[in-house]
Amino acid sequence: MNDHSINTVKPLDPKTLVDEASKVIDFIASYYENVEKYPVRSQVEPAYLKKLLPCDSIPYSPESMEAILEDVRSKILPGLTHWQSPNFFAYFQANASNAAFMGDMLCTGLNVNGFNWISSPAATELEEIVMDWMGEMLDLPHEFLFSGNGGGILHGSTCEAMLCTLAAARDKALNGLGPEGITKLVVYSSDQTHFSFEKSARLVGILPSNFRAIPTSPSNAFALSPDDVRAAMESDLSEGLLPLYLCATIGTTASCAVDPLKELGLVAKHFGAWLHVDAAYAGSACICPEYRHYLNGVELADSISINPHKWLLINMDCCCLWLKSPKTLVESLSTRPEILKNKASELNQVVDYKDWQMALSRRFRALKLWFVIRRYGLSNLMNHIRSDVELAKYFSSLVLKDQRFELVVPQMFALVCFRLRPKHDEDVHGTNEMNKKLLEAVNSSGHAYMIHAILGGKYVIRCAIGGTLTERCHIDGLWRLIQEKSSVLLDGSDHMMS
Repeated sequence: MNDHSINTVKPLDPKTLVDEASKVIDFIASYYENVEKYPVRSQVEPAYLKKLLPCDSIPYSPESMEAILEDVRSKILPGLTHWQSPNFFAYFQANASNAAFMGDMLCTGLNVNGFNWISSPAATELEEIVMDWMGEMLDLPHEFLFSGNGGGILHGSTCEAMLCTLAAARDKALNGLGPEGITKLVVYSSDQTHFSFEKSARLVGILPSNFRAIPTSPSNAFALSPDDVRAAMESDLSEGLLPLYLCATIGTTASCAVDPLKELGLVAKHFGAWLHVDAAYAGSACICPEYRHYLNGVELADSISINPHKWLLINMDCCCLWLKSPKTLVESLSTRPEILKNKASELNQVVDYKDWQMALSRRFRALKLWFVIRRYGLSNLMNHIRSDVELAKYFSSLVLKDQRFELVVPQMFALVCFRLRPKHDEDVHGTNEMNKKLLEAVNSSGHAYMIHAILGGKYVIRCAIGGTLTERCHIDGLWRLIQEKSSVLLDGSDHMMS
């Protein structure tokens, strides 16, 4: 066998980079132009790809970029759920934009590993700048900004932000209690808090029996009750336990409930508990003055995180975490290996982001955030948020005009939770099953994708609007599809009853 082609390959060749990158960009541009043609939710069966790409087919010789992209088109794309489709209304959206894409291209192309300042000073310093920019856009208290002796970091997800701040709160408490005191530490959230919080608590050593998911109710739109938190903390104190950490949410996953930050902050302060604000989804909306009041009380928090990759035109992944006292986080997560020692770090002149996260390595995420803010400006980012909220209001109006449907909770931000009305008030199971069938009928059609939630025992359909490509015509198309599938289901149900 002639191995000449293998021996002479140049993995990083500027001469071929432009040609091959152009092919990939053309492929992506074509994908976006045609993304509506694909079934939104993937229609493949489990293990489909192993049949198309057998494990024993490892390439021995180089293959052309054209051949690889053809396999992406014919084998990979059918196995994707198309998050950038304008008809994707599931979960919370994962925004994308040209500017973020370009920033990510630069991040990948430069390929620096900015774990500490000296390993790439610009990566660290740009991150500090854009984190203060974002903080100012959200009108965060000055204490959360680098310019106010606080500071922020770009993580990959809110899960990381929760894990790191939990670790910081734990170690701060154990400094006084001793390591055996970990069995006394209790964390608090609502039953609507993101499920990753419970996982994070387990990872930092909180006993499962010391995790409090406080029930919420429809009476206050599933927001966390400060009185219930206070009662839970008082009860735990009476049992010899110690309230450690309270997680409040701005925009819960199921229904976009908003917890009352100020009141919860006062409770946390009274008991000496760390208050973290998870604003992963709805936090982005707070760059608009009309939504900023949802963050009132954040001045009482110890930390806050938002995910611009959900709603602020930033390609994944990008989570902003701010802290009033970064020193507490650094004391918990810092390491000082000999190989990483340098003058700037030793003199405490710089930020070393390795000490603000779990991993050592880190991407130059600040580039895409910097690109988006500069390329679109605050005015266009606010318009993007407002446009999505208007589309949600429009969809809500369509639901309310059809007497067969109801809104389960008021529309919040760009999320609408609705369902088919029960034919009989006592028929909870039948109504839930009917809505489950409706959702599957919509999703299996391939023309749209939504998911469900359970709120107060009710099976509800979530319509999360916010895709970069979504326009009013797509909302109209979704509603026609829902009505069509509902008519078929309801007619069939009436026929069976008769």
